[in-house]
Amino acid sequence: MIKLNPKIASKLHKGTVIPAHPLALNANRQLDERRQRALMRYYLGAGAGGIAVGVHSTQFAIRDKKIGLFEPVLRIAMEEIVKCGRMEDFIKVAGIVGPTEQAVEEADMAASLGYDLGLLSAGGLSSYTESELIKRAERVGERIPLFGFYLQPSAGGRLLSYEFWRDFVDIPAVKAVKVAPFNRYQTLDVVRAICSSNRCDEIALYTGNDDNIVADLLTTYSFVVDGKPIHKSFVGGLLGHWAVWTEKAVKILEKIKTFKEKGNGSSEELLQLGVQVTDTNAAIFDPANQFHGCIPGIHEVLRRQGLLEGTWCLDPEEKLSPGQKEEIERVCLAYPHLMDDDFVKTNLEEFLL
Repeated sequence: MIKLNPKIASKLHKGTVIPAHPLALNANRQLDERRQRALMRYYLGAGAGGIAVGVHSTQFAIRDKKIGLFEPVLRIAMEEIVKCGRMEDFIKVAGIVGPTEQAVEEADMAASLGYDLGLLSAGGLSSYTESELIKRAERVGERIPLFGFYLQPSAGGRLLSYEFWRDFVDIPAVKAVKVAPFNRYQTLDVVRAICSSNRCDEIALYTGNDDNIVADLLTTYSFVVDGKPIHKSFVGGLLGHWAVWTEKAVKILEKIKTFKEKGNGSSEELLQLGVQVTDTNAAIFDPANQFHGCIPGIHEVLRRQGLLEGTWCLDPEEKLSPGQKEEIERVCLAYPHLMDDDFVKTNLEEFLL
């Protein structure tokens, strides 16, 4: 079994902000390498503790052989991490998708580039049984440590049973799980499965529930297992939402940690903050239109700040929904304390070098 770097493992368990890296394109829908590098510099500068590349926010179509962007995008992010001298303490996660052989190939590529973990999605594999998904995970885990991923069905995922997660978390290669079904019942399935495993303490729990970020991070989950209470908490997040306003996301996570560890602050204030974060996410991720505009929504925020030139996606039909731009404007006016516009403005020239 491939072992995780002890420094990376320590940081993973302490909990940190891991943004899901977007794809920077120009008006011709070709890679804008300058701005792709600028985004990585932004996340490093904003205090993120890791990055996830080749995931939903990076657009799954980068894997299309005609487009050929999977390796370049993963490599560009890694080059910026190396330049910054952060290889030893920055969590590097590569998205891994597809049938078993494709997933194994992607894991090999990610590992060869220096990625620490593979975020393994079951999206698009409706023909696989849960048993076959477990065997696939075991195969991929021979190539790279695993970051499990419960992806919501509206973003291409599938429903997975408690029994699946109980088997999944027993795989020795699994080091963390991102829970992102946007559903309380399904979230409970994953956390209960982890608590029921003798590997409970070996697995870091990360929220991907963009609709419930702060509440997830505030909550200590408790289950009775073999007559004993077992507790588990989300220690951080791997989120598309944290691809924007990242500097403030880092401060929010620290505020929650301080409250949980020292009792500083107010739970009511944090819960109100959570509602505000969810409101901004609704504007950016476009649940009113079945999340059709979620990637362009991320791009629009970054465009407003000057980090991206436009909101273009690889699919020309993937664009802001009617009224979405106005919704983003509304939340920007309503919650300026959630935005890091001043931080970006101060450092934008350096990011765009």
